[in-house]
Amino acid sequence: MSPGLWLALNAGSSSIKLAIYRLSHAQLALVARGHLDLRLQPLRLQLAHGGQHSELALQAPVTDTLDEVLEALLAQLESHEALGELAGAGHRVVHGGLRFRGPARVDDAVLAELEALVPLAPLHQAHSLKLVRALRRLRPQLPQTVSFDTVFHARQDDLMRRFALPRALHEQGVRRYGFHGLSYAYIAAELARRHPAQAAGRVVAAHLGSGASLCAMRAGQSVDSSMGFSTLDGVPMATRCGALDAGVVLYLQRALGLSLADVEDLLYHRSGLLGVSGLSADMRSLEASHEAAAREALQLFALRCAGEVARLAGSLQGLDALVFTAGIGEHDAHLRALVCARLAWLGVVLDEAANLTHAERISHEGSGVAVYVIPTDEERMIAEEARALLAGG
Repeated sequence: MSPGLWLALNAGSSSIKLAIYRLSHAQLALVARGHLDLRLQPLRLQLAHGGQHSELALQAPVTDTLDEVLEALLAQLESHEALGELAGAGHRVVHGGLRFRGPARVDDAVLAELEALVPLAPLHQAHSLKLVRALRRLRPQLPQTVSFDTVFHARQDDLMRRFALPRALHEQGVRRYGFHGLSYAYIAAELARRHPAQAAGRVVAAHLGSGASLCAMRAGQSVDSSMGFSTLDGVPMATRCGALDAGVVLYLQRALGLSLADVEDLLYHRSGLLGVSGLSADMRSLEASHEAAAREALQLFALRCAGEVARLAGSLQGLDALVFTAGIGEHDAHLRALVCARLAWLGVVLDEAANLTHAERISHEGSGVAVYVIPTDEERMIAEEARALLAGG
């Protein structure tokens, strides 16, 4: 990896998160963080640098290729007085399939393989690849790397990854993959740094945001995950249904006459917190509401999260620590309390004062399970993996 600035890009369906790092003494130093909401016009880049927060205008239309947006974004970043010319860029890609078991440098062959994986994650994979392709067109000489959400789970025992389907389908790739792997890799490393004794044991990490999943880890390695073949699985999410009886999909198509596109839209965009509440996909709005349906959506989310912790504890044959992370996990004390209350039988005893102040450890001294709140950092993992890959690590 050449000395200089490295851009980590984390593309969502309607937003782009980014971070810029400087390589110094074989370490990465954070220079700036940014966020761009593609739904808002005119576009505004929210940039945090050196303790200062600024809002930079981007004069660009949001097209399907994102070329104009990326060109305007790069121009703003490289003209910023505290930044400069980029040495390379790394991307979060949702699905690595069976082929990728670590980060990869982007070339024609790798890009073709990533495109071939789009059917495994039809909505997310396409978004992940848009910025890769746009940057190749705009800066063809700029080194690019990709980091995968599935890789952290790739070494799970085959038994954990198997569906009760014909074996031939498993060999063809119809299996449990797990996602949010960059977040879990970061949490595993941070827990080992802050609380090594707990990290060496049996841990469930709960990545709770608009997309949500949980992961069972033993000694920092993935053992099991709530998400399986797709990002629809596991606990309910902002607009996604979570685990669903497959018979429901058959019923929706056979009895109600919904098309495949209708079912896909329903399960990805009109279910979850939004579907149950009928009001909002935003946890903050639901907690502020007095509607019974809003309270039911919150209780259902907490019920399913607690149930998944219990299931994953079974996979681990015990539980030593529970870690909350991501937007809801890090900032929503009420939701954490609802989940922990349902885990009292497992030995979880919450320290209410610590929870309300979002302390790092929110469990009581006498709790049989240590409970932590640790912020995640997917962008740092993207940059760390790029650094190691391009350095030959």
